[in-house]
Amino acid sequence: MAIAAMCGPAASRAQDGASFAVPHHRAAIPDYAGELAGRAVPEIAFPPPPADVPAVTRLHHTSEFPVYRVGDVPPDPIPIPPPPSGELPAAVRGLYLNAWVFGSSRLEPLLALADTTEVNAFVIDVKDATGYLTYRSAVPTAIEIGANGMVRAPDLQSRLVRLREHGIHPIARIVVARDALLATRKPAWAIKDRRGGLWRDGLDEPWVDAYHDSVWIYAADLAAEAVLMGFEEIQFDYVRFPDERASRMRHARFEAQRNGESRRAAIGRHVAMLRDRVRALGVPLTLDVFGLTTSATGDLGIGQAWDDLSTLADVLLPMIYPSHYGRGSYGIGFPNAEPYETVRRALVDAVARSADIPNAAQIRPYLQSFSIRGVRYTATEVRAQIQAAEDLGITDWVMWNARGVYPPGGFRPSPSSRADAPTR
Repeated sequence: MAIAAMCGPAASRAQDGASFAVPHHRAAIPDYAGELAGRAVPEIAFPPPPADVPAVTRLHHTSEFPVYRVGDVPPDPIPIPPPPSGELPAAVRGLYLNAWVFGSSRLEPLLALADTTEVNAFVIDVKDATGYLTYRSAVPTAIEIGANGMVRAPDLQSRLVRLREHGIHPIARIVVARDALLATRKPAWAIKDRRGGLWRDGLDEPWVDAYHDSVWIYAADLAAEAVLMGFEEIQFDYVRFPDERASRMRHARFEAQRNGESRRAAIGRHVAMLRDRVRALGVPLTLDVFGLTTSATGDLGIGQAWDDLSTLADVLLPMIYPSHYGRGSYGIGFPNAEPYETVRRALVDAVARSADIPNAAQIRPYLQSFSIRGVRYTATEVRAQIQAAEDLGITDWVMWNARGVYPPGGFRPSPSSRADAPTR
């Protein structure tokens, strides 16, 4: 399947999870500060789904956040005991929290959700696709480029203590190659345009050059600091080259490219460096990858190949959001309307390929908890994706919603409730 089968450059970039965008389209960047102050979230209109797809509800955003209480869901068929204090959970069942959500009062209801359900991990932005950091960093490059200019959780360590009190496994998400701030402030590390200046993608954003060693060393330095701050796992995102049309990429000049080195080789070489540096920190190294990597035989033109990365990481997180697969993918008429079958089909390939790789990385899919392209995702659609993974023996997952809003009925009640966890 070609990468063009997805929903265009903006949609494929959204697989990496740009935390500052309304879930995965080209709408304007929302005013998160306004949302957190209680403003209504604007209603967003999408074109109707294909007429031949039955039982598809229209997308509708409301200004209300859910009350987090457990719905009526079946018991866990795979009993997983809680980890001993200070150890990793046997299965990671996580939610993505952008920096604004993590640094605000919105954290408390999400802790309540985790207290009463199977959710036991939060993936939290340390450096998102803006290039700014969630807390004030002491890493020299961060200070030099002004990455401390948008701190959203100045009390990060006390918030991590709150997670620990509630039995939540904290995972630091660090975006690597999509960093407009770093590209602008350190143009020597950026992709150049053959016509002059910095190369820019379809959203008019510059990217750093993934051939450049310093880009990856900066990410590794941030990872080391995040572990010192209290994170217990490092998740790297955008470990790749841009996914733009050939007509745009022909203007890109990669000055740091070694003689004859391919994109695939460059990603493999740099991820190996990250692996060695993170291993010394004593925490898992996990990588977000395109959902199509589970089925593609090449590197999709972005340097990501499943077989390569599975030998380098502890965990691979394919972003198999059903909305990101074009009509007819895997023989499914409208994948976004069939979350169970789409997720199951994508993971069948992942499981089969990893079975042939010695010491292959664990598979922990990113699943969809957002509504887009005419299909409303509720607890039913969330549960269907989890069930698809479990039916293949995969017990780990992370849910993605850029606003940090999740349907509680999509998750099982906690087998050992943390409802008595300490509160402020």
